[in-house]
Amino acid sequence: MVNRRIDFEIGVSYQTSSEQLKEIPELIAAIIKSIPETRFDRSHFASFGEYSLRFVTVYYVTTSDYRKYMDIQQEINLRIIEEFEKRGIYFTYPTQNVYLKTYD
Repeated sequence: MVNRRIDFEIGVSYQTSSEQLKEIPELIAAIIKSIPETRFDRSHFASFGEYSLRFVTVYYVTTSDYRKYMDIQQEINLRIIEEFEKRGIYFTYPTQNVYLKTYD
């Protein structure tokens, strides 16, 4: 193996504005392109999930070294979190709303 292909998904809140949604693929692309030994392929708003708006990203690490891949993925993850915090973009997790009706 010469290159390692990585794809990952993230989910953001349904309350994310359309302007913020448009920024996310570009933001992820910029992060990956700035890291040595990576080759960016794509990042897209892929689907409407049950709990989140789903983004799919694909990139390559230009070495087969697994430790290097994990270091790079960690850097990408941390930088996404930092950039989302700056922009007020929130990740999601499974939630449910329960509505109770009271009777007098």
